[in-house]
Amino acid sequence: MKNHFKYSVSGIAAVLLCVSASAQAPKVRTLTEQELVDMMLGASIQASRSSNTAPTVARIKQALVDGKTFKMIALEDVPDNWTTISESGVGGGGAWQYVTERTRQQKLPTIRNQTGEGTVLAAKALSKYIGKQFNAVVRTEADGATVSGLILAADLGVPIVDGCLSGRARPEVEQQIPWIVGVPASPAAYVTRWGDTVVIDRSADDYRVEDIARALAVGSGGGVSGVMNPMSGRDARRAVIPGSLSQAILLGKTVREAGAQGKDPIPAILSVVHGYKLFHGTVQKDETHGDRGFTWSNVVLEGIKEDAGHTYKISVKNENIATWLDGVPDAMAPDFIQNLEPTGDAHAGPGLGAYRVGAEIIMIGWPSDPRFRSPKGIEVFGPRHFGFDFDYVPIEQLQKTRNNPRAE
Repeated sequence: MKNHFKYSVSGIAAVLLCVSASAQAPKVRTLTEQELVDMMLGASIQASRSSNTAPTVARIKQALVDGKTFKMIALEDVPDNWTTISESGVGGGGAWQYVTERTRQQKLPTIRNQTGEGTVLAAKALSKYIGKQFNAVVRTEADGATVSGLILAADLGVPIVDGCLSGRARPEVEQQIPWIVGVPASPAAYVTRWGDTVVIDRSADDYRVEDIARALAVGSGGGVSGVMNPMSGRDARRAVIPGSLSQAILLGKTVREAGAQGKDPIPAILSVVHGYKLFHGTVQKDETHGDRGFTWSNVVLEGIKEDAGHTYKISVKNENIATWLDGVPDAMAPDFIQNLEPTGDAHAGPGLGAYRVGAEIIMIGWPSDPRFRSPKGIEVFGPRHFGFDFDYVPIEQLQKTRNNPRAE
């Protein structure tokens, strides 16, 4: 009996030790090269703007060649006591180009932003400032921020969270779920291409983080690298959109497989996102200019095939913000509005948000996260925020009104 009791206690202790070790080691998985490549394509589709997938694929492949390992953790598996951080690249049109010219004449050394050096420097500065180590990275937005977030996580030796602060790309800092649910972007840190480092200790609100970061970008030749939104695991679970990276992988895989089978990828994409085919046309006009750190475009498509005889207009502020079918509002932020090429990839325009005149474009859209549709979400990301004189109407209502026969 004594021996039996001894072994039983030992067995219980071993079980408890295993449970403790399991609690301290949340489930993290390593992403494969194919998943990463698919994710780059899917992130371009999620972006709601013209996006060039090829450079992001090249960047992630080079990172793999350089020996980087990319790990991912599900949002629900992030421990309460972890601290997450998000990459925050800020840029756009209308920068002070004379700053770039002067610094070139001065021969000021620059940091290697393409390899993520600026973001890592910002993360180290913020970690030192707040006195915490970061345990995971959360993607800020879709498109290029995806690869930047992955590389930051790899450089810090931590996983990226399968989630996103906004789900799509958005032009301004405050247009993210954390601010909507009461989790501020500050403290934040930004690093210029010359290594200047600025820490925002606190801000009146996320609008002010946007103002300050944008001013830094405009005064630094068009862009700064940064990190923001340090959050506990508990806060991350209420302030992050779950599953965004898994969706990106699925979108990329869907397009890849459709191409291999010679099938039209658009219906397959729509089935993944539960979306709508909005318009099929060619770009007749793209009036683009840079101002105040943003790229602004007014785009006109002329319908072809099932949309022959119709016109589609798109208003862009870095991203697609609102569209009109024959002069009637058809889709609007915060809902996703994407411009795809017939291959299913995002349109690779001549610049951020811009469209290539003559290109064949298929416009699609799908609903945003419900939190973006709250009063505060519509305040920061709805049409009136961008100066339009109409209220937000969900994309599914707009498509029902026009009795869209192409709705999935």
